[in-house]
Amino acid sequence: MAEIIITNEKNITNYGMCGYKNIKNEGYKRKIDWIIEQFQNGMKVKILQSEQHGSVGSIEYLPGEFAWRPVSAKGFMFIHCILIYSKKYKSMGNGKKLLDQCINDAKKQNMKGVAVVTRKGTFMQGNDLFIRSGFVSVDKSEPDFELLVNKFDDRFPDPKFLKFADLDLEKYQNGLFIITSDQCPYATKSVADITLEAKQNYKIIPQVIELKNHKEAQNIPSAFGSFCIIYNGKIIADHPISSRRFSNIMKKVT
Repeated sequence: MAEIIITNEKNITNYGMCGYKNIKNEGYKRKIDWIIEQFQNGMKVKILQSEQHGSVGSIEYLPGEFAWRPVSAKGFMFIHCILIYSKKYKSMGNGKKLLDQCINDAKKQNMKGVAVVTRKGTFMQGNDLFIRSGFVSVDKSEPDFELLVNKFDDRFPDPKFLKFADLDLEKYQNGLFIITSDQCPYATKSVADITLEAKQNYKIIPQVIELKNHKEAQNIPSAFGSFCIIYNGKIIADHPISSRRFSNIMKKVT
């Protein structure tokens, strides 16, 4: 069995986050600092905590106007992440328990509903849990991103992806660009490893662009929002990747 813990500035470091548990880990530390900043925007981070196994899952959400994804979802609660870290706690209804926490909070705050970006690929939740819980697809973005919503009143207009695809990639035409943020704790290691790989094996010094706020995240040219790698004007990765994966990609594009 596991209970749901509501985190705050005082207790947040007591729990694992996205599989990380060591405050000395730079990615974990930066994630915690980022969360504390987002608390002022109404963010909620709730941990699925097991007495035997520690932190085994979590959900992260906040009002849609502050989402670190390129979406227009003002008035909706927006889910960044929902994860069950431990296989032992999957297929036990725990994902639904976490999701219900968000839905209930949105209703208490008289919001229009709950929105989330899903994908078929890696590094983001799929849509199965949400479809089973009454969410419907309202927008899509390449290559496999989907915007889902559970509206509490059908009279409200649907949230949608912002038209980041129409943004001019001209400023990213020459060289390697890594757009990153602390929203994902895996980004820190990914940026460091890719930077080293690029310098050592491709003689490229990447330009690392750190997103400072949700407005910047809502305007990057990828539906993932908080991370993106661009090489000579082309998006080559839309989520944190390993140096090996980066090298395999570079072999194809150089």
